[in-house]
Amino acid sequence: MPAEWERQSAVQLTWPHKDTDWAPMLADITAVYEELAREISKREQLLVVAPEGTVKPIVNCKFVNCKSNDTWARDHGFITVFEEQPSNIRHQTSNIKHLLLDFKFNGWGEKFPADLDNAINRQLWENTSSIIHHTSNITYEPHLDFVLEGGSIESDGRGTIFTTACCLLAPHRNQPLTQAEIDERLKEWLGAERVVWLKHGSLKGDDTDGHIDTLVRICPDDTILYIGADDEHPDLLLMEQELQTLRTLDGRPYRLLRLPMPRPIYDDGDRLPATYANYLVVNGAVLVPTYAQADLDAEAMSIIQQAFPDRDIVGIDCRPVIRQHGSLHCCTMQYY
Repeated sequence: MPAEWERQSAVQLTWPHKDTDWAPMLADITAVYEELAREISKREQLLVVAPEGTVKPIVNCKFVNCKSNDTWARDHGFITVFEEQPSNIRHQTSNIKHLLLDFKFNGWGEKFPADLDNAINRQLWENTSSIIHHTSNITYEPHLDFVLEGGSIESDGRGTIFTTACCLLAPHRNQPLTQAEIDERLKEWLGAERVVWLKHGSLKGDDTDGHIDTLVRICPDDTILYIGADDEHPDLLLMEQELQTLRTLDGRPYRLLRLPMPRPIYDDGDRLPATYANYLVVNGAVLVPTYAQADLDAEAMSIIQQAFPDRDIVGIDCRPVIRQHGSLHCCTMQYY
């Protein structure tokens, strides 16, 4: 499974519309998606999945007409793996076989309806004009008897997959499989030498049971970005201690960069799972969620710049997105 920072061919957005949970704030969330679409399409092609007539024309965009329950492309979208590990992925992805893995999405453990979202990948594959057919080296591989959300895994592109036990072992996903059995399946399907299971860490208000992309992100040069603890998240201190014990496949400690926790954001008294870890890496840039907290937004973007010194760091106000308990990375899925 390639690292997110490798050269991409496109990014998918599944667009908000009146029949999703975004209906009461459709104008606000549409404005965020339009800004996100502009930033992506400046740098690579954009794939927009939405019912007909719900999206204005976008430059460098391919539109595919699909119904959807919701908009979280990270979790219902394809997970891409390569059949072999090239010596230099950045310049050879068009010459190797891509496998588009279609896993089951069941609304994060049957919490929400997901039948339409779970059918999107098959429809994209059957639409031969879709940009997922940009090369003859792409193969569709269904695994619809196994639940796996893209936000629940991170790859370093060199044989290590990172995940959280609280998510992959949560109820209504893949029981009665054990951790060891899931571990073996991930290694087989994602081409990994090992799976690192983090035992600690979750955010208040999180519907995903602890997706790793809200907590810990893997970066180039054996660097890990992670969210620091605050008074309401003491378990993140234990997560930090776990990260300090981790070693690369060749036995070296990781370079750890600690991101600040945004100051609490509430909706009807409930804390929302705002996080700076939920950024998106695209060609030439990192798109970072911000929350109108100027000091912390700037601090987070500066730290992320340390992990990606050769890319532009672009902030996108995600206060509307966080009202539905997700953020920027959750809205997107990349292709190679």
